Amino acid sequence: MVRPIRGPVWQELFGLNAGKLMSKDFLERRDGSFYLIGSRVPLAHIVREFQRGGAPEALRSHYPALSIEQVYGAITFYLGSQQNVEKDIVEREREEDAFTAAHPTPPEVRTTFEGLRQQTVSRRS
Repeated sequence: MVRPIRGPVWQELFGLNAGKLMSKDFLERRDGSFYLIGSRVPLAHIVREFQRGGAPEALRSHYPALSIEQVYGAITFYLGSQQNVEKDIVEREREEDAFTAAHPTPPEVRTTFEGLRQQTVSRRS
């Protein structure tokens, strides 16, 4: 079930004061994680790039389906709810690691990707 995160739901989940609520919805809870509304982009991806020093404008260029307003909205939500978002991200990463361990990349695919990666690097040089 897709459920936008807003108003009383934000207050209930994250103990936010009414004065701190955004007037526009940017996130929804879907499949047990946070996603930016109208996209398949998980909040975890935006947060991790932001934590690595990515500027909102640079993050926007990595996700052309998002507006700069959505990126800033996601970052604002994260900054206001860091502990809850971090718990969600840790759980998501645990699930992704378990999936990767259960479904390893076939060696021939890994070799193909490595060749493509090297071609990309050599073109940039």
